Amino acid sequence: MINLMRVLLKKELKMASNKSVWFITGCSTGFGRELTRVLLARGNSVVVTARNPATLEEFASHENALVVALDVTAASQIADAVRQAVTRFGHIDVLVNNAGYGYLSAIEEGEDAEVRAMFEANVFGLADMTKAVLPGMRKQRSGHIVNISSMAGLVGYPGIGYYNATKFAVEGLSEALAKETAPLGIKVTIVEPGPFRTEWAGRSLKVPKNAIADYADSAGARRDAIQGYSGTQPGDPVRAVEAIIKAVESDEPPLHLILGRPAFDAASLKFKEFSAEMEKWRDVSLGADYPDAG
Repeated sequence: MINLMRVLLKKELKMASNKSVWFITGCSTGFGRELTRVLLARGNSVVVTARNPATLEEFASHENALVVALDVTAASQIADAVRQAVTRFGHIDVLVNNAGYGYLSAIEEGEDAEVRAMFEANVFGLADMTKAVLPGMRKQRSGHIVNISSMAGLVGYPGIGYYNATKFAVEGLSEALAKETAPLGIKVTIVEPGPFRTEWAGRSLKVPKNAIADYADSAGARRDAIQGYSGTQPGDPVRAVEAIIKAVESDEPPLHLILGRPAFDAASLKFKEFSAEMEKWRDVSLGADYPDAG
């Protein structure tokens, strides 16, 4: 009996040690909200953030949740949120940079203020959040940064060029970050979802005020298609967050985590075509070096 109790206690302590502190941005809807629900149900601690904390009322009374107002474009709010997190939980194990939104326009249609605001949220806000948690992760020589990108960070599409640009930026930043932090015990995963049943294509989406008729069959058609399938996308947000958690908890987490068949198929085709194009132009590419460059 004593030996059995020791085994059970050892198992219980091991399970407790596996619980982590997650800091998630953009929890009012979508992946952020579903991820919070699953993590709390499994006994993890979560710093739950949104620009309007009133949208997070369901988490306010949970003993393992810390609800914080956070606009990732406001440096003072980022610093305060990280301070509150460390004060409450002592450290941060996982940062999920989920906050962001889409803006659908042809390149020529793009409104400067809207484009710059999206870059502030999707790129600079993500970078600032990452910089805010890195000192603590470096000190503890552990941590995991999960950056929510998109299939649009891998493949360019008409009508979403500026959104593509923000997510391509996230891809490049994250790949560099992974190489910088790997020697410090800090891991990075880039999540690349396809179409999922979140609010991204619904009320969170922004479009230009003045569409140009000449782009109706390209950018306009893509915009209409995206808005038209809101609520019927093939991707299940709950299954998506389960996949994210599985990746983070893996001994060898992926740098890139593609989610959903549309994203997987689109990325596969992109890299197949890219590889074929490289080979077709191989001689021209290599011929650009000095002849004696080796």
